[in-house]
Amino acid sequence: LESREVIICYNRVWIPDNEEVWQSAEITKNYKAGDRFLHVQLEDGTELSYPVDPAALPPLRNPDILVGENDLTALSYLHEPAVLHNLKIRFVESKLIYTYSGIILVAINPYKQLPIYGDAIIHAYSGQNMGDMDPHIFAVAEEAYKQMARNNKNQSIIVSGESGAGKTVSARYTMRYFATVSKSSSNAHVEDKVLASNPITEAVGNAKTTRNDNSSRFGKYTEISFDQNYQIIGANMRTYLLEKSRVVFQSENERNYHIFYQLCASAMQPEYEHLKLGSAEEFNYTRMGGSTVIEGIDDRANMVETQKTFDLLGLKGDFQMDVFKMLAAILHLGNVEIAAVGDERSSINKHLNIFCELLGLNCDKVARWLCHRKIVTTSETVTKPMTRAQAANARDALAKKIYSHLFDFIVERINQALQFPGKQHTFIGVLDIYGFETFDVNSFEQFCINYANEKLQQQFNLHVFKLEQEEYMKEDIPWTLIDFYDNQPVIDLIEAKMGILELLDEECLLPHGKDENWLQKLYNNFVNKNSLFEKPRMSNTSFIIQHFADKVEYKCEGFLEKNRDTVHEVLIEILKESKFHLCANFFQDSPVSVSPFSSTINIKSARPVLKSPNKQTLLSGVFQFRNSLSLLMVTLNATTPHYVRCIKPNDEKLPFEFDSKRVAQQLRACGVLETIRISAQSYPSRWTYIEFFSRYSILMTQQELSINDKKQICKIVLQRLIQDHNQYQFGRTKIFFRAGQVAYLEKLRSDKLRHACILIQKRVRGWLQRRRFLSMRRAALTVQQYFRGQQAITARNLKQTWAAIIIQKYCRGYLVRRLCQLIHVAAVTIQAYTRGFLARKKYRKVQPIKNLISVTGNNLCSVKNMNTMAIIPNSSPFACLVLLSSALFFLVFYQDLLLESHFQSQKEIYEKEIEGLNFKVEHLSQDINHLQKLFREENDINDGIRLEVSRLTSENLVCSRCRSTTQMCLWHSKYLKPRGVVVNMIPGLPAHILFMCVRYADYLNDPDMLKSFMNVTIDGIKQVVKEHSEDFEMLSFWLSNTYYFLNCLKQYSGEEEFMKYNTPRQNKNCLKHFDLSEYRQILSDLAIRIYHQFIIVMENNIQHMIVPGMLEYESLQGISGLKPTGFRKRSSSIDDTDTYTMTSILQQLSYFYSTMCQNGLDSELLKQAVKQLFFLIGAVTLNSLFLRKDMCSCRKGMQIRCNISYLEEWLKDKNLQSSNAKETLEPLSQAAWLLQVKKITDDDAKEICEHCTSLSTVQIVKILNSYTPIDDFEKRVTPSFVRKVQVRAMLNNREDVPQLMLDTKHLFQVTFPFSPSPHALELIQVPSSFKLGFLTRV
Repeated sequence: LESREVIICYNRVWIPDNEEVWQSAEITKNYKAGDRFLHVQLEDGTELSYPVDPAALPPLRNPDILVGENDLTALSYLHEPAVLHNLKIRFVESKLIYTYSGIILVAINPYKQLPIYGDAIIHAYSGQNMGDMDPHIFAVAEEAYKQMARNNKNQSIIVSGESGAGKTVSARYTMRYFATVSKSSSNAHVEDKVLASNPITEAVGNAKTTRNDNSSRFGKYTEISFDQNYQIIGANMRTYLLEKSRVVFQSENERNYHIFYQLCASAMQPEYEHLKLGSAEEFNYTRMGGSTVIEGIDDRANMVETQKTFDLLGLKGDFQMDVFKMLAAILHLGNVEIAAVGDERSSINKHLNIFCELLGLNCDKVARWLCHRKIVTTSETVTKPMTRAQAANARDALAKKIYSHLFDFIVERINQALQFPGKQHTFIGVLDIYGFETFDVNSFEQFCINYANEKLQQQFNLHVFKLEQEEYMKEDIPWTLIDFYDNQPVIDLIEAKMGILELLDEECLLPHGKDENWLQKLYNNFVNKNSLFEKPRMSNTSFIIQHFADKVEYKCEGFLEKNRDTVHEVLIEILKESKFHLCANFFQDSPVSVSPFSSTINIKSARPVLKSPNKQTLLSGVFQFRNSLSLLMVTLNATTPHYVRCIKPNDEKLPFEFDSKRVAQQLRACGVLETIRISAQSYPSRWTYIEFFSRYSILMTQQELSINDKKQICKIVLQRLIQDHNQYQFGRTKIFFRAGQVAYLEKLRSDKLRHACILIQKRVRGWLQRRRFLSMRRAALTVQQYFRGQQAITARNLKQTWAAIIIQKYCRGYLVRRLCQLIHVAAVTIQAYTRGFLARKKYRKVQPIKNLISVTGNNLCSVKNMNTMAIIPNSSPFACLVLLSSALFFLVFYQDLLLESHFQSQKEIYEKEIEGLNFKVEHLSQDINHLQKLFREENDINDGIRLEVSRLTSENLVCSRCRSTTQMCLWHSKYLKPRGVVVNMIPGLPAHILFMCVRYADYLNDPDMLKSFMNVTIDGIKQVVKEHSEDFEMLSFWLSNTYYFLNCLKQYSGEEEFMKYNTPRQNKNCLKHFDLSEYRQILSDLAIRIYHQFIIVMENNIQHMIVPGMLEYESLQGISGLKPTGFRKRSSSIDDTDTYTMTSILQQLSYFYSTMCQNGLDSELLKQAVKQLFFLIGAVTLNSLFLRKDMCSCRKGMQIRCNISYLEEWLKDKNLQSSNAKETLEPLSQAAWLLQVKKITDDDAKEICEHCTSLSTVQIVKILNSYTPIDDFEKRVTPSFVRKVQVRAMLNNREDVPQLMLDTKHLFQVTFPFSPSPHALELIQVPSSFKLGFLTRV
């Protein structure tokens, strides 16, 4: 609460300022009761002693963490400076033009084209709840559409604001939204016609003013009609208070209606020559304001666009030319010069002829009665000449009357074009109406406009009051009466009996009624009698009314003339006699309305009114406006209203410039501050229990957290933290806080986090100091050690050291010698065993030779034995060696002879066997030739019979069986689950069976059978896919089999490029007689269609999981960052058991993957499908991030990066890294990195531009502008840093696209790679479950 208890040192307050309306200041000294000054310091460092009233202390400023919220009602302190500051931060720094204020959408005109209105944005908001996305005009339109569909109740969207605030554009975007999301299934293009009505009404009803180049000079209520399927079937338009005076008068730097300048810009074209037009500077009615051209606007091009929209609505050339003829006649009428003849006479020059020629009028009559008037008395009729001024007024009145009728006629024909044959089920009305206006000089038009806004404000106040009461009742909170401003006294002043309007009509009925007389009646009736009516001190021609928004001074001049809105009766009669049918129809006594929506209210006068004999009896302008306004209010009260308040940020039309004075003035006028005031009187801040628990769990004790009921925990914590129980109320689903309590809780939370940070810093700093101390201690010990060592060096120590070295030398030598001896013994042992092994191996080889020696005979042995004894003793060693060598040579030679004889005998045996086998082969060959001859003779005899039987049966039996084969395969896939079928069979088995039927037809060389079979197959696949267009498993099954069937047609086509992949056995099965390349193309197109439907089904199944799982679900502990959301609550809750998580997405992806694998889908196709799914996940997540400011935080970037890692792990687990699916997530990955990286210095800006190569400059700037700190420790991105990034992006010549959103409907090009089947056709077995027993293998 704003009390002296919180006006303490270091708190911030708002103090009034002449330039900025409000200025922020920090309190430098605690305020005490009774102090007359508040000591503050301004943001520029100025010290100030601000005088205060103890009963009305300055308003407190919200914590920085709450600044920039999507909804103004989420602010803890609700007052004018808080609202103004929040809007300024969002508009200037974050470049966000939309903000919620309870049920109102505040739209600030950026005076710059923004990339936030494309079809991708529309689809992003479609189906979303209002609190889930950033504020947007599309969110309001979606809310209206959803409520209409859910409640079957008509809706209204009320768009209001000053001229130049963007009302017309906002209304146009809402209509475009409805046309996009509710397209009808017919070919009537009703949506296009509804949108086409906007350019036409803008051409004939909009003009350039000093405040706006395309200002609507009339009010418009468009009813968009929907059928029971909530598709657009038609529309109807009602208009209010066209500014007719603009036709004949424009202020400086203003223009007439656009259509006149479009017509003049096209005057030189042949089809307009008969209109005798010229440039706009040639006509009085178009050059009066001195500004005939709008910078950047091509009137000639707009004329072409206007004609196109006429054509689209079915209003063809003849109708258009009639309209242009009427417009040209008005321009020529404005050029009619009236000359004065004496003081009381006037005459007309020859410029009237063209006007009369175009409208088919009698020129003499028109000339006469423009300068004269007829006075009818009871006894005679008198013709009286008019003065020049009176004649000019009569001319202008005629021009205004003609244009008014033409405008109504065009609107009526548009309504005819938008008629519909069916019955309207519901409708959504879009009201584009002028906001509260006050100028230096305010006249009749401003009075009517402000009167209409008083009625709309009253309806708005009652609706807000009603919603507040419903919210309290729904939450079971005691309802207390809220005091709100009731403007009924102002409305009574204007429209009650003997009020301003009735006195005006009464004065108009008098023959000599004057503005001054009417004003005097107002003075007499209301001055000093009604506090809302005042007389200006320095003027006797004006009056002041205290409206709900501000005091407005009206000049009475022209009120009566504009209210009468009449043309002299004689001129009306002349126009009725026009030969131009359109002109004559305008002025018939009883025009028939053709609009099916038109409705009237019969209002009877309380007293009879005498008909004036001198004037055309018409309803007054105020009377007509009041009736139409009453009808509008009846319509609005019967619908659920939605409010859009358009704000003009500055009068110079500078982009993203914020004039606080002008904005504050409009906020007061449009009812935004009144909504805030009503909310602030009760419990403006509202949190769900889950949001409160998530945000403030840090303030809870362990004992409190041990309770299972979170609702009970919240109650216990609040009762402990806030002692005054009147400052909050517990509802059924929400906790209601009074103003300032959320700021207090935020302070407690920040203090707790700050203390925790200090504790962490203390521990870390202590650890660092201890580590530094231990390092220094070790260094000191080392230094001491060496120092003491230096001191201990003496002669004794040196001798001891030398003795120790000698001992070490001998000891080490002994150890080495001992090791060497061990190694030597081991080496000798290894050598001994190795030599023994080699000797034994050599002995085994020599043993056969010894055996041969023993076989040579006893003679040789005896000779050897006898001579040995004699030789050895007597011979030398050399002789013995020669003897042994000779013996060895003899033995080797004898062995060779034995081997040669053995081989010769074996060769003779083999030759005899080969000769016998050759004889047998020749004999068998003769037998085979004889059998083949007999077979050919038998075959020639039966060939005619076989061909005849084949011809007769192929058309009936074979075709029937082939057709049955196709139908049975299709039936099998239709009535049996593919998953259960494909487990134990080869991939693409149905495709192989179908191809074998094709091969049989080729074998028979029957083109008719082949054509019939192929057509039946393709039609059957189409039928199955059509009947199961939403069945993922069925689509996967037939995508796989269509692909395999296509590959079989290629593999066995006989073409060289495909045959090279076949085995010789497979090449024998190639088609011999037919070229099926045309059918391959048809099957390829069919496969692409199945693939696209297959992708659509997968996307539909996973798309609703993406945002909850990737963005909203918080799987990482301790990073929750929920903040207050205001009136518009999020639809999802972190405790909702139905909420999708990242696990849900991974499970869905795994289901897709397993189904595709079980159906044998080719690996390349599977990778393409996964890549498409990952692109969708990344695009939808990133698009949602762009449109959700509450998600643009450092902690959310961590969460997104974690989720991306889960997806990458899934790809790795499924061995799909080569699918390039990971690359499609790169923009999202870079966005997550951008949320986490530091964003302060020039180096940071450079790093961002170098790293975020997959994001456009528009997307980078959007994320930076939307970055939202979750805690006080985080800092916002400054506008100067955003400009640095933009400049660096321009210097780097980035090739950017202007679109903000990624196209989620984008499909990567699909390719069907040729993959030959490894299975031989003759080895394929047909499962009995196929029930194709009638098939036989040929």
